[in-house]
Amino acid sequence: MGSSPHVIMMVSRLVVDNFLGVFAVAVAAAVVGKAWPVRLEEILEQMLALPRVYVFMAVILAAALEKMRRMRRLRDVYLVEYGCFRPKPCYRTPFATCLEHAHLMPYLVDEESVAFAMRLLERSGLGEETCVPDAYHYMPPDRSLKASRDEAELVIFAAVDDVFAKTAAIKPADIDVLIVNCSIFTPVPVFADMVVNKYKLRSDVKIMNLSGMGCSAGLVSVGLARKILQVAPAGTRVLIVSTEILSSQYYVGTERAMLLPNCLFRMGAAAMILSNSPSEARFRLRRVVRTVTAARDADYRCVFQEEDDKGNTGIRLSKDLATTAGYALKNNIAAFGPLVLPATEQLLVALSLLKRRLLRGRAKVRLYRPDFRTAFEHICIHAGGRGVIDEVQDGLGLSDDDVEASRMTLHRFGNTSSSSVLYELAYLEAKGRMKKDDRVWMISFGAGFDCNSVSWECVKPAGDADGPWAECVARYPVQLPEIDKDM
Repeated sequence: MGSSPHVIMMVSRLVVDNFLGVFAVAVAAAVVGKAWPVRLEEILEQMLALPRVYVFMAVILAAALEKMRRMRRLRDVYLVEYGCFRPKPCYRTPFATCLEHAHLMPYLVDEESVAFAMRLLERSGLGEETCVPDAYHYMPPDRSLKASRDEAELVIFAAVDDVFAKTAAIKPADIDVLIVNCSIFTPVPVFADMVVNKYKLRSDVKIMNLSGMGCSAGLVSVGLARKILQVAPAGTRVLIVSTEILSSQYYVGTERAMLLPNCLFRMGAAAMILSNSPSEARFRLRRVVRTVTAARDADYRCVFQEEDDKGNTGIRLSKDLATTAGYALKNNIAAFGPLVLPATEQLLVALSLLKRRLLRGRAKVRLYRPDFRTAFEHICIHAGGRGVIDEVQDGLGLSDDDVEASRMTLHRFGNTSSSSVLYELAYLEAKGRMKKDDRVWMISFGAGFDCNSVSWECVKPAGDADGPWAECVARYPVQLPEIDKDM
């Protein structure tokens, strides 16, 4: 008897979540009961009595309507495969290396700035195995155009090679659309042309190069690909490449807010192949929602590229970054929640809103916080930093297990910008946690400010853990050190 309330709750949830189906069955049963008994012979006699031309016209009309319905219906979009850049140990930059390099460059960074950067690293959630490009291992760092191109070719080609290696049936010549995103560094020719040249893509391939969108650009690219694939001919394939090139962006000043990217960002890249054909698909794309809050001045300047008072160019990260991300996420959820939450959760939200309105001025009513774990088995929060993950975890009421993939990705790879959510997806698969029909929610934040939510449904889990985590996943999860938030 102790479990009866739980059973009642499960039954009520099923009824509410499938209300329309239950109502339709009830109405159908009532209609059949009213007309019963109905003899099959009577129905056949009436149909045979109709003139054949009417039957012929009805068949043609039904076929035409079905054809129109299929033409107007947007095609489903699928993730066929994805691949990530796996850095070699030679690119590793432990904290001791960062400290040594800083002390060997007193003409660039003063002792106070070094002490601040080391405190930040210790509190950042990054581990000792994160990697930076060759350019950062020079003293002073090599910020040349050549260094940036070399880094781009290394990470982009490795990610694209990885995704093609996993999809033996798909060759570069089979790609119809190419989308490449890199926020800050955009050379001429652009990276999309670089990929076309390297892999000898067809001359009629449609290419797009996105820049300036920060860490959200990867999911923005997914949204763009979705719009294309929904109306493209069946079998169309889109290759998406997401990266951030660091070499030319090393900040050599002493502004603390502009030193943050040096400490948080690490090299990385990911590639995805999307299609509107379910053949060999691994995930089905369900929902895409983008929210832009750039109309607010504080949000617009939250992640801002500019020069300091000495003319050094860098990215200034606002101290209110986590709060800004929380506000953007709140607005994003307002649009995303009704699309994915079960009816029971939406009903509880509506009831709490009604209660607040009825008791306005008489009592303080706390709005119900929907439980998104009823809609998703896995959540991938952009590994933008410890503070960002903390803010989302607290705001959504998630457990430490729910954000494990995000924290471990930050620890092992650092903030790899727009590719980070793919490293998190790879972590879940390497751990063997992804099952068929599991639902995944990806959340990213970017300059502007904007927030993106993308949901997937697993069609076919990975057959193995051969990805960026292949050599280290057995060591994870790791215990992260506690930090004093008042420091």
